[in-house]
Amino acid sequence: MFRAAGLTPKSVIVTFIVVLIFYFAAFWGIEGFRQHRGPWVVAFGTNNLGEATLTLSQEARGLSDVRLVVHGEHATNPPTMVRFDRVLQPVPFGRVIYEDLTFLPGVVTFDLFGHEVELLPRVLVVDKEQVPWKPGATVDLWPTNKPAIPPQPPKKR
Repeated sequence: MFRAAGLTPKSVIVTFIVVLIFYFAAFWGIEGFRQHRGPWVVAFGTNNLGEATLTLSQEARGLSDVRLVVHGEHATNPPTMVRFDRVLQPVPFGRVIYEDLTFLPGVVTFDLFGHEVELLPRVLVVDKEQVPWKPGATVDLWPTNKPAIPPQPPKKR
């Protein structure tokens, strides 16, 4: 039956190998494109007053030492560096309420002591206000600027 259709064991094996090569080439090509810009790197720490700080960097975008200071909130955890190259990374303070890391650097949204901070490739969003990315900039988060409604994760569909 297979020989009548022109299928021989050799042609089946050759076809399988060619398809397998194309599959792996496509997989690794997509994976390389997905990761070529690199992840967000966030250093969680404190300033000299013990207030919580985040230092953000993203190498491919030329961003480094963008600092967020959460005034009036103290962090007791030791300084920690987190690379957001995969989902569900634990953070030492605050919480991650949304992350889309399909194509890096992706989007990461934090609830930091009632402040919503969103890392987007084109802009930093702090409490629903867009802040242009500037290497070396410092963004101050004050208790009086917290949104009336605390940040919530998006609703599941």
